[in-house]
This record gives sequence, C-alpha cells and structure tokens, in this order.
Amino acid sequence: MINKIRNWTISLSTLIVLLILSLSAYSQSTYLQHFGTKDGLPSNSCFYTLQDSKGYIWVATDAGVSRFDGKVFENFSVDDGLPDNQILQIKEDKSGKIWFLALNGQLSYFLNGKFYNETNNKLLKQLRFNAVIVSFFEDSKGKIWFGTNKNVLVTWDGKSIMKYISANGNRQFINSFVHEDRSGKIWIYSNRSVRTFDGSKFMVVPHKSLLLNYKSGLNLSDKTFAFLDQNGLNLQNGTAKHLQLKIDPALLNNDPGFFYLDENKDIWVSNASGIYFIDHSGKMTTYLSNISSSQVIKDSKGNMWFTTNNGIYMLPKSDERLYIINQSNGLSSDVIKSVIKDNRNHFWLGLDEADINILDPVNLSISKISLPDKKKYNVIKQLTLDTANQTIYFASEYGLGRIANIYGSNKKIDYLREATNSMFVIKSFSVAKDKSLSLALSSGVVILPYSVGKFEFSSLYFKEGTDFFNNRAYCVFFDKNQNLWFSNINGLSEFSNGSLYSYYERSSLLTRRINDIKELNDGTLVLATDGYGIIFIKNRKVIKVITQRDGLADNICKKLFVKDNDVWIITNNGINKVSLYNQKTLVETFEYTNALLKDDVNSLYIDNNYAYFATNSGLVYFTINKAQTINDPPKVLISSIINNKIKLGLNETNHTLDPSDNNISFYYSAIDFQNRNIVYRYRLKSNANWTETKNRRLEFSSLEPGDYVFEISAKTNNSDWSSPTRIRFILKSHFWQTPWFLALTFVLAGFVFYKVAVFVTKRRKNKEQEQLLLKNKILMLEQRALQAMMNPHFVFNVMNSIQHYINTKDTTSANKILTGFARLIRKNLEICTKSFISLEEEIEYLELYLSLEKKRFGGKLNYSITLNKAIDKEETLIPSMLLQPYIENAIWHGIMPKEEGGNIDIHISLVGTEYLLIQIIDDGIGIDNSLRDKKGHHVSKGMDLTRERINLLNRVEVNPIQMEIKQNGNSGTFVSISIPLKW
Repeated sequence: MINKIRNWTISLSTLIVLLILSLSAYSQSTYLQHFGTKDGLPSNSCFYTLQDSKGYIWVATDAGVSRFDGKVFENFSVDDGLPDNQILQIKEDKSGKIWFLALNGQLSYFLNGKFYNETNNKLLKQLRFNAVIVSFFEDSKGKIWFGTNKNVLVTWDGKSIMKYISANGNRQFINSFVHEDRSGKIWIYSNRSVRTFDGSKFMVVPHKSLLLNYKSGLNLSDKTFAFLDQNGLNLQNGTAKHLQLKIDPALLNNDPGFFYLDENKDIWVSNASGIYFIDHSGKMTTYLSNISSSQVIKDSKGNMWFTTNNGIYMLPKSDERLYIINQSNGLSSDVIKSVIKDNRNHFWLGLDEADINILDPVNLSISKISLPDKKKYNVIKQLTLDTANQTIYFASEYGLGRIANIYGSNKKIDYLREATNSMFVIKSFSVAKDKSLSLALSSGVVILPYSVGKFEFSSLYFKEGTDFFNNRAYCVFFDKNQNLWFSNINGLSEFSNGSLYSYYERSSLLTRRINDIKELNDGTLVLATDGYGIIFIKNRKVIKVITQRDGLADNICKKLFVKDNDVWIITNNGINKVSLYNQKTLVETFEYTNALLKDDVNSLYIDNNYAYFATNSGLVYFTINKAQTINDPPKVLISSIINNKIKLGLNETNHTLDPSDNNISFYYSAIDFQNRNIVYRYRLKSNANWTETKNRRLEFSSLEPGDYVFEISAKTNNSDWSSPTRIRFILKSHFWQTPWFLALTFVLAGFVFYKVAVFVTKRRKNKEQEQLLLKNKILMLEQRALQAMMNPHFVFNVMNSIQHYINTKDTTSANKILTGFARLIRKNLEICTKSFISLEEEIEYLELYLSLEKKRFGGKLNYSITLNKAIDKEETLIPSMLLQPYIENAIWHGIMPKEEGGNIDIHISLVGTEYLLIQIIDDGIGIDNSLRDKKGHHVSKGMDLTRERINLLNRVEVNPIQMEIKQNGNSGTFVSISIPLKW
C-alpha cells in the first residue's frame, strides 16, 4: 500500500511538472533548426552527437553515423568500415581518432579519412569484450578506460589490455564512468559504488549518493567532476563534493540522457520529454517539449545541439537566435502579410482572412480585429501609422480602410469608397504629413485630399497631371518635403509643387520596375527594384547602385525599411542591411536567418533592439547586434584526396606521385553551421592568382610534372577570407623529362648532329667533286666533239675540192671554199672555249658547215633553216657543238647514199615559254634502213659523244635536254631536240 501511494505521488508530481513545462513551452518562441532524414541524416533515431577537434559534427544513429559540416551530411555505415550500423556513442581521443561505440560491443575508429576495425587492425581485435561499451575516457597518461554494461572495466594503453572484474556482487563495475581529478587519481563511478585507483589497486570510497546512470557524469575541463543524482547537480573536486543545483526529481526520473554544464554552472538536461535549460538561480526554460531527447552539447561557436529520436536540433548562440510568434501563441493565423508598430510599442499585424491582430510583445497578449468583408479584405498587405491622428491605414488588393482612435477602447473603422462603386486594385499607398493620401492603382496614381467625414473619392473628377497620373502603377511614396514619388510601367517619376519630373527619360536604369521607395535622413531616396538591386538617388542623380556583386542576397528587392540611416531590405533570397558611411558601403547579411527568412517574407519593421519580419510562418524576430559587422571566417577542411581512384592519406604533408598519376581530386568543406552561402577560392601555385568557386570538389587532370601546393580558403558574405588550408604534392617527371635523360639526349643529339654534319659535308664535297668530274668529262667530250666535227674525211674532201678548183684554174671557187673552210675552222676554235653559245652563233656555224657541204655536193644537197620570229637569237643559249653531228650524219648516211641526193630542213621553234624545240628532218634513206644496210658495226662517234654530253648535262643541270630520233615511215629521219631556255 505504501509503495502504491509512493508511486502515485511520483506520478502526480511528474504530471504536474510536465504540465508546467508544457505551459512554459507554449510561451517559448525560440526557433530551433531541425535536421532529419530529409536533410541527409541516415535515420531520425539519433543517440549521440560529437563535435570533433576539426569542427565537424558527428551524429550516431541506428543506421550508421553521419559527419556534418553545416551544409552536407556525409553518411557512413558497415559498408565503409563500421562494425555495426547501430552506434551508441562517439568519442575523440587526443591523437584525433574518432571512436565509435557500437551496440554489438565492437570498437572501431576513424583517422585521416579511413575506418579501422577488427579486420584491418590487430589491436582492435583485443578490444572485444562481449559487452556494450557505455563510457570512454582517456587519462593524462594516454591510457583509455572503457566502461561496459557488464561487470568488466577495461584499460588499454595501445599495446596491452587490462580487465578488471569485481567479485563483490554489491559493488560491481556495471555501467562504470571514469574520472581523473587534478591530482591524477582515477575515480570509478557506477550506480552501485564509487572507487579510486592508485595504479595498482582499487579502493572503495564511502558515498552518500550515486549517479543516476552512466549518462549522468560529466568530466569538466578544469578536472572537476559534475554528476546528477536524485537531488540534482553535484560538483566534486577530489574528495570535496557539494550540491550545486537542486533539480525537480520528476525531471531526473524521466529517463535522463547526457547533460551539459556551461561556464556559469547553468545546466542543460535532456530526457524523454525534451530539453530543459536551468540557470544557476533555478529558472527553467523548455525546448522540444514531448520529444524524447538523449543529449545536449555546445559547439565551438556557442550553438547548442540537441540529440533526439526525431533527428537533431540546433539552437543558435544567444545573439543569433530567431524567435517566432504564431498561431500557437494566439495569433489568428500563421500567415502575416504586414507589420507596423504604434507609439505604445504594440505591433499591428495584417493577416489573411481579413484579420488584424494587435500584439503586446511584453506579455504576448493579443487583441484581434476581424473585418466583415472577408472577400475584399482577404489579405491585409500594407499597414501605415498616421501618428498625428492616431490612425492606422490598412489595404488589401481590392480595398483600403482606416482605424481611428487606435489607443482607445472604441476603435472606429471606415472604408474608402469610390463614388460610383467602381472597383479599384491597390498596389500600394502612402500618407502625407498634410494627411493627403496617394494610391498606386492598376489604372494609375491618384492623390486624395484628407477628409474627416466621408472617406471616398470619385474617379470621374480626377484631372490628368494634377491628381491623377495615367498608366499602371507599382508604388507611391511621400517624402518629408511632401513630394510624391511613384513608379509605373514607364519608370520613376516625381510630382513636386505641381510639376512632374520624369526620371526614366534621363536614366535607363530608372525605367525598371520599382517595388518600394524609402528616404534616408539626409533626403537620399532608396529604391527597391525588381531585378536590379538597390538604387540611391540624391539631388535628382543616381549616386549608388547595390547589387548581388556587392553582397545582396538577390537583385529582386521587395520591401525596404530605414532605421538610423541603415536600409533593411527583403530580397527574393533573404534579408540584408545596407549601411552608408561616407564613401564606404557595408552590406550585411544574416545567413543564420535563412531557415526562416529566405522565402515568404512579406514585410518588416526594425526598432532599436530587434528586427521583425512578417512571414507565412508567423512574426519572426531576432536581436540586432550593432557591434558585430564582420564574422569570423569559416574553417576549411580537406575531407578527401582522390588520385586515380585511390584515396591519399590526409595526415601526410607531402605526396609524391608518379608521372602517370596526374589526375587528382580534392573534396573539401567549410565548417559553418549558420552560414550556407559560402564561397571558396583556390590555387595550385603560391604565386598564382586565386580562382573563386562555390563547388565543394575540384578535379585537376593532365597536370604537368612539378611541385604543387593546393591552397583552399573560404568566406561568407560577412567575413574575410579564412587562412588557406594547404596540401603539398610533387608530380614526378617522366624519365624523358629527368635531367640525366635530358643531358644524355643532348649528348646524343650533339653526336647525331655532328655525324649528320660530317655526312652532309662529305656528301656535299663528293657532289662538288662529282660535279667537277662531270664538268671535266663534259670538257673532254667537247674536245672530242670538236675533233669529231673536224672529220678527217670532211677535211680531206674539202682539200680535194680546193685542189680540184686550183687544177681547173677555178680560183674563185677555190678561194670561196678556202675562205669558208678557214671561217669554219676559226668558228670551231671559238666554240671549243664555250660550253654554251647563243642560238645566233649556232645558226651561223651551221650555215658555214652546210654551205661547204653543198659546194662539195652541188645540187645533190639542199637545206633550209627556219627560225620562229619570237625567238631572241642573241639571248637564247644552247650547248655548243650539239646539232652538227646530227646534220653531218643526215648528210653522209641519209642523203649521200641516194643517187638523186636529198634535202635537210632545220626548224627552230618554241614549246611554251620554257623549251626551245629544234627539229632536223631529212628525206634520206632513213636511219633504220641505213643501219640495216651497213656492213660491220659502225658507230657514229659524233652522235655518241653528243648523246653522252647530253646525259652528263642532264645530271649537272636542273632542267633536262630531251631528244628523240626516229625514221619517218619508209625513208627519211626525224631528229627532235628540246632544250630548256633557262639554265
């Protein structure tokens, strides 16, 4: 009975605590960023979270482990080397090994991009205990202690294992937690006993209370031991122990998980019902109500991480936290389209469904105004405060109204009406200090005078250029001097003192659509454009344009708010703040707000301490940190190096690669859990220019041999470039690129060049010598040809002819023959000194020779020489002593055997522009017949010498002489000689 009463009492107290916690959770509006399977986790059932020394967040789940860099979850399972997919805890030792405590009791660790387990590490085989490891501790001597769920405590120094088992059934080592105090003494805590270890034996220490479980102990950095017992948080330093903070037993009895204690001794507790923050005064805040949680940690940037059975959650550090007020806090809807703040610090929220809510941010009390015309005022997209008249103007797409006496209990609402009940579409409106009202309509811009009574206008009485400006309009704005600025399909215009100034006529930039207009304190106009960024205008001139290249989240800008000369902007991809300081412009981004403020942000309001945003998820706000403008740059880590499909070790400072391994890929990431828009820059040579990229992988192919230093750094919009991470590698040269090979090649090339030069020189000399020999031979042949021309028979016959004429006292004929013979001999002597003679000389020689032969034979020999008039006889050169042997042969062997004699015709003509054609034609017996009728073997020495000379000349000269001899049918001989005109 007593046990039943005790159990009922505990249950009742637990229920009361949970009720209180749920109520506190209802009022809590802090936004937590959630990560689950949709974001890349292998499972939502998460057991443990660790941030390693490099900055990665590791998450242990029932489907493997995941490593998170702030943007991508990299998952590992048994396929990658884990001994089991269900990993209960993750620990890091001083050497950088990441240890995984698996459900099956097997140990493994991750180092330099590689997993080690029992299959590839012999030492890990010794660390199999057939028990689940529940705690992990590395002492100051480098010895690792393992607590298990059985009566076994294990130590390992990297070489040997020592197991401790308690024979005392009441003081076993089950679920032990290990601690080392400042003196170096080892303490062993379990839920059954407390012991110390002096290096050789254990001593039992008296105790008043024990840990709730192995998760309830925490080793602090100052070697103080913090633990939870039934009373609350305890701190122990050596043997001195005291209760630091009393905690409700109902919270501690609800399956507590791993807790976190910060430097102020504020505690974060996880249990089956959520996360609880209890400060040192005992004040409690609840997070993740009714979500079973197993752990709380703080990362190096001050963000809190919660491990749950529904993924992991991140609570940003205090100055980067987002807060939400939505329907769960009592608003009529989560969808907020507009926001304004009145002079009593109450927020007016324009919602959908024709609702306006008034929020007191101090106590979160909400009053509501529901407009009767749900269709016309379905979405309240704009709110404006008329301070002087204590009036709020509101507008939807199809209507505009005002609420008077906003601080009183009897608020008066009236609606703008068109006198003829025509429908009008409102894009925006603006209220001037003189209480006049301007509307941007789909039909144009109108100006309405202020009226206390009837709140209406008539479109029939508008005057173009005075109170109406035609063309579809987008926005209107009254500046502090009561000038009206508006944009329509033409662009930007200003209506001032009755005159219209069209800016779009002078600047093409101002012809673009403008979504909002605001004014700085110095009178500078700020324009939010639809795709061209932010434009600043002063003294009717564009003085500055801010775009994505300057740091804007997007060039499509929707809404503006000016606060203390700072311009806050809602873009299509997040929010920005632009500050102008003299000539310098600072564009600040709020990357950590992207989870909530990247899309569907409708309006904004900025006060001295907070920035408020009307979104489709509620009213989102965060603290304005005025001092911080430049954040710390993100840390860049190289996660993997792949060389020809082989992973390289990350712990090596230098890599030496073979020449064929010239394809290398680098995988890297920047550790940043708040900023998602990260830009990288890299280079391969220290003196090379940086190249920027947003990729997280770089591949270099077909690299040339040499020394390389891969450098990678990163930045966010609000940070400088980080210090580069470097990896050195050397790509060895091919053997033909090595110095010894190049030297050998140079020597061989020199030797070959020498041999070739010798060969060429020798060949040239041989050729020159051969040319000389040929020329000498030609000269000899010319002499022999001369001798052949002075045929003894010819000379004898000529002398007989002379003697005959002398004997017959025909002195005239004798003198003519003697004179001709003398001239022929003189001509022979002249020709023999020349290798080439002019055609004129050759014709003269032939005339002398043929005239002598004709005088000897009389009418039995007739001849003719025909010359083409186009031939220049004086300039045309032919080889000397070339034609006479063929003419002599034609006379003696062709014509003389015929009783009636015969004719010789010599034709000299041109073949194109390159050859001289000489044809010798006789009507003698024919060469073939002459050779057949001859007795014995007779050879014409003159013709053979000439043929040999031609062959030699063809070897010496570039252009050959072509010759043809044939019989003309049954009788007669045809000789054709083609001589090149250019020698």
